[in-house]
Amino acid sequence: MKNYGEGEFDGISAEPSTQFAGAPDEFQRLWTPHRMAYITRGHAGDDADDECPFCVAPTRSDEDGLIVYRGKRAFVILNLYPYNAGHMMVCPYRHVAMYDDASTDEVAEIASLTQTAMRVLRVVSRNEGFNIGMNQGRIAGAGVADHLHQHIVPRWSTDANFFPIIAKTKAIVSLLGDTRQALADAWPADS
Repeated sequence: MKNYGEGEFDGISAEPSTQFAGAPDEFQRLWTPHRMAYITRGHAGDDADDECPFCVAPTRSDEDGLIVYRGKRAFVILNLYPYNAGHMMVCPYRHVAMYDDASTDEVAEIASLTQTAMRVLRVVSRNEGFNIGMNQGRIAGAGVADHLHQHIVPRWSTDANFFPIIAKTKAIVSLLGDTRQALADAWPADS
């Protein structure tokens, strides 16, 4: 994963915010243009016509769908709105809402892919811990309630700060495409 320093983006210099029009302030700006898709499209599931993002992703290229690995019954995908860099999800291909609706084979592959994702994240990100879990049903906080998915969030002792609490902002240190490529490159060929 490539981390970008202040004013650096593949050799392109960024304007410091102190030179923008208007009165400078103490706030730093986090430019996250990839989130515009979420803003302009709305939340999945708000509209009956919305397509399930976990059904659509496997029909795209790995790069366009942010897919890290494709298994037989389930796949590993980056979260488009990550809590931390490297936040992945494991989803069955089959459109099934609840864990107890998944087949025994789907559950086994989800578990196996989760373990592999943890190992890959440790190598690529050198994280110190994980949050792993499923929110099932809209009332339980599932953003995509109709398609089962398990979150794998890498954690570091220094990843929490005041941003999420005070500013409702999360700083992500690498671009999604770079993260997907690094994780896919590190995924074991024999899995």
